[in-house]
Amino acid sequence: MPVAFQVANTATKPPTIGDNGYQGFNPRKETLPQGWKFREDARPLSEDMIVEHDVAVKVRDGCTLYCDIFRPVGSDGAEKVPAIVAWSPFGKKHNGIEMMSKVKWGCGVPKGALSGLERFEGPDPAEYCPRGFAIVNVDARGAGDSDGAIVIMGKQEGEDGYDCIEELAKMDWCNGSVGLAGNSHLGIVQWFIAAQQPPSLKAIAPWEACGDLYREQFVRGGAWDNGLFDFIIEHVIRGKRGVEDFKEMYRRSNTMNPYWEDKRAEIEKIKIPTYVVASYSSFVHTMGSIRGWMEVNTENKWLRWDPYQEWFDLWSVRESIDELAEFFDHFLKGKDNDWQKTPKVRMSSLPFGDKDAVYPIEVQDFPIPNTDYKKLYLGEKNNLLESAPTEKSVVSYNSESGSNPVAHAAFNLRFDKKTRLMGLPKAVLYMSCDDLDDMVVYVLIRKLDKDGKAMIAINIPWSHAPYPDTASIPESDYSNLMIYFGPTGILRASHRKTDPAKALHPQYPFHTHDEVQKITPGTVVELEIGLWAMGMDFEEGESLSVQVSGEYPLVDEFKGRGPKKAQVEARNKGQHNVHLGGEYASHVILPFV
Repeated sequence: MPVAFQVANTATKPPTIGDNGYQGFNPRKETLPQGWKFREDARPLSEDMIVEHDVAVKVRDGCTLYCDIFRPVGSDGAEKVPAIVAWSPFGKKHNGIEMMSKVKWGCGVPKGALSGLERFEGPDPAEYCPRGFAIVNVDARGAGDSDGAIVIMGKQEGEDGYDCIEELAKMDWCNGSVGLAGNSHLGIVQWFIAAQQPPSLKAIAPWEACGDLYREQFVRGGAWDNGLFDFIIEHVIRGKRGVEDFKEMYRRSNTMNPYWEDKRAEIEKIKIPTYVVASYSSFVHTMGSIRGWMEVNTENKWLRWDPYQEWFDLWSVRESIDELAEFFDHFLKGKDNDWQKTPKVRMSSLPFGDKDAVYPIEVQDFPIPNTDYKKLYLGEKNNLLESAPTEKSVVSYNSESGSNPVAHAAFNLRFDKKTRLMGLPKAVLYMSCDDLDDMVVYVLIRKLDKDGKAMIAINIPWSHAPYPDTASIPESDYSNLMIYFGPTGILRASHRKTDPAKALHPQYPFHTHDEVQKITPGTVVELEIGLWAMGMDFEEGESLSVQVSGEYPLVDEFKGRGPKKAQVEARNKGQHNVHLGGEYASHVILPFV
């Protein structure tokens, strides 16, 4: 049973014909012929395909959910096929073609790559039905015409997924095996559904999937941020009975409680084959993918560290598309292919600038065994030192500058030889604030070129970019989808309490978020800040810069959306002081490989 608590609800736009692909409620079955095209610039079908629209599935509490089923024509006869489920509240006919037309650079996805039958962030039926799979796009509870109000993750979505999978497995076209696939929301929900252990669920492929909505999305480091979800409610989600109101639930309790605990997936309960994809550039999913890899309870698991933006990888990288089919061929059909020879862990590393990513890099495990975790101390001359300064000093920054780039304290390390850093970085900072009883601290690691200029990486291959080099990209065209600055860490000082026994790794502290420990203005406190994973290559003469600030240091594309953060909670005021040397030897620990 889902955990019982009173959940606040906020309105959503109702489904409207013509909006986000919605066609109205119209249960029917049709066959799309070979050559059929959704629109002129869409991918044509390579063979006939059966489509069943608005198929009803009833779940245990009596709610009816609706799905669209795409399957090979042979499955109407003797051919039984496995189902790959793509689950979300984003509209089962809201497709990738439409979304790619609305985002920067179209995420590099070429015209003609998609059929228009793919749901946003899901596998394309035009690709997988000819390979002998059914693709099932489910409108989650409350989305579209599905009953109820929209819930986001938690045991309720897990149980709904369990019930739907078991019903699909019994359908006369299905061979009894079901998998889950998709990016982002479609990946996150896989942790929650698979943790319920539906018997017919044989394998999952969570490609870019956070696993704890409090710690990784809405309240990372104890600092509230609802901008992305406000955007999703406005532009993507459509439902008749609203969606749970995260802002109101946070207002009721800004620390961990049963509601927020329910939004942390019990990944250790997953025992089936799992193909995890992670990336450095995601500003939501990186740590969930890492925890997924480390905690799934199976030897049949694989981790691929994608150098590209998730939608580009899902829809445009032929090797990725073929691999997903091979994975499901093996575990949903029992096909004796070479999947088990796939390297368990493949990493990537980013050179930044005008060079493409280095990929694949086969390693034994992640975090990488025998990593040299080097402690480097922050120095008063804006440098990083191998030994702690004996003299105390302070470096300060304005925590509310409003500038671009944001005001920050920088500590740099110049490399005298070719160097690779790959894994989990951590910062231990001794800090104070004279003007407020709390502070939100951001840590960003950037790469600097040989002239000391900050570098960027793009999240698609240069062959798919609309610019020839980084120097040609105007800052007005920056977005977090396409531009990567480097790994970040966030911590609110009053949420600094940790539980080492629950830490995923010594480099990534577990903050309990179960109590608020305000600071005394002017008093120095220790902040242990885990940064999300990094993979950076440095040439001789290039530098690394650890930048500490009081403002979001990446592209703040959701800044003007929804209530201002300061209206939800106190943010920052005045100067922040970074204390160096002596008993306050602020430092970072970096993963050299």
